Amino acid sequence: MQTIWENHRLSIIAVAVLIAAVLSTLFVVPEDKQVVIVRAGEPITVVNRFRPDQNFGETGAGVWYRIPLVDNVVEVDKRILDLDMTDQQVLSSDQQRLLVNAYARFRIIDPVRMVERAGSTDGVRTQLEPILNSVLRQELGRRTFASMLTAERGTAMSNIRDNLDQQARNYGAQVIDVRIKRTDLPEGTPLESAFTRMETDREREAATIRAQGQRDARIIRAEADATAARQYAESFGKDPRFYDFYRAMQSYDATFAKGTDGESSIILSPDNEYLRQFRGRR
Repeated sequence: MQTIWENHRLSIIAVAVLIAAVLSTLFVVPEDKQVVIVRAGEPITVVNRFRPDQNFGETGAGVWYRIPLVDNVVEVDKRILDLDMTDQQVLSSDQQRLLVNAYARFRIIDPVRMVERAGSTDGVRTQLEPILNSVLRQELGRRTFASMLTAERGTAMSNIRDNLDQQARNYGAQVIDVRIKRTDLPEGTPLESAFTRMETDREREAATIRAQGQRDARIIRAEADATAARQYAESFGKDPRFYDFYRAMQSYDATFAKGTDGESSIILSPDNEYLRQFRGRR
């Protein structure tokens, strides 16, 4: 070995330098990555760029080359990425303080713009998080707490996604979806006061409904009594003698009904005017 090294020292060093130069020149681009080659601070080309209509295995992934010590390789994920938002307090349109936790999903579709304006995917997250908070506050601030528990929540999420996506395009990203993990009232005194206020509002609403129901009942009962009195008057007016007979029978029933205790006795003359209906019509 000593003889080989002494006889072929320059050749071995040249081969080693050549191998090191080749290894520093070539690099591998995975299928799930897109690579931006930056030269002197300026992006010059994109390898394996994301295209929505391109399948895996048909992209530009594989072995590529660069100029050592001149070109810098920046890898950008092609997969869908997550943006988690910390818990934020949002004031709804009905003055409820809500504790909201949301997340967004995005993808880098313009890696050159991302490298120029954000530097990396973490930089994109840093830029998008305050934008998501702002858009979320604006959208939920126009809605009530109760509406967020209905189908209207889907409309709010669509608006938040569209607004966030518009801002994300400035950093080469496309927002695919935005979802709210939970929307709750904050714990402690604000939560208790909110429950008390909600209970008071419901009691006030119930009292209003009951008052309206009692008013409507009195109106309906008065109209019904008036209609009945008019119909009675029209009916009895056609035959006054029958009306006298009918009222006398009602009076007799109330006076001599079996439902009385039977302890009292009533003695009347047959000629008494009260018993005239028993004497028949003459």
